[in-house]
Amino acid sequence: MEEEVEKCISLLKEGKVILYPTDTVWGIGCDASCEEALMRIYHIKQRNEKKSMIILLDSMQKLPMYVKKIPLIAWDLLAHVTRPTTFIYQSAYNLPEKLIHEDGTIAIRIVQHEFCRRVIRGLGQPIISTSANLAGEPTPQTFDQISPEITRQMDYVVSHDQSTSVSFRPSRVIKFLDDYNFTIIRD
Repeated sequence: MEEEVEKCISLLKEGKVILYPTDTVWGIGCDASCEEALMRIYHIKQRNEKKSMIILLDSMQKLPMYVKKIPLIAWDLLAHVTRPTTFIYQSAYNLPEKLIHEDGTIAIRIVQHEFCRRVIRGLGQPIISTSANLAGEPTPQTFDQISPEITRQMDYVVSHDQSTSVSFRPSRVIKFLDDYNFTIIRD
């Protein structure tokens, strides 16, 4: 796994786009600070540029680097989450404009997958995570379900975890409304 992690870090630093395993479904990703790679992902997925994407962090201690005001309840929820959960925060910053929704929000998941954590830690930046499908098509639950149209457009396809036959599902999505309230967008 270490060789794969190092290769991904190197490619992401070069602005490349990778297909990689996460703690949910297989993701298409890039260095979240690289706007050119981000635009390439929109093109590959044929996705509307107004739809923002999720970023992955390796630890909740890095949240203040990308969210100006973290709701008080966020720390409690983050400490007790037992399944992959993406949180939508109200005051994003230090990220490319294309990543921040027009209402100023950003979707962030603290990833539990060891491979992802190592890549993010080594890169020193969050990475994009969007499902490995064309916009509007079903989300592949295993590597084998990913369309060749997606895989052939990648700069690199991670071999780690490809043979895992377990079906995964997208993360739960929770949006913070204020310091004490939230709503569940996807369960």
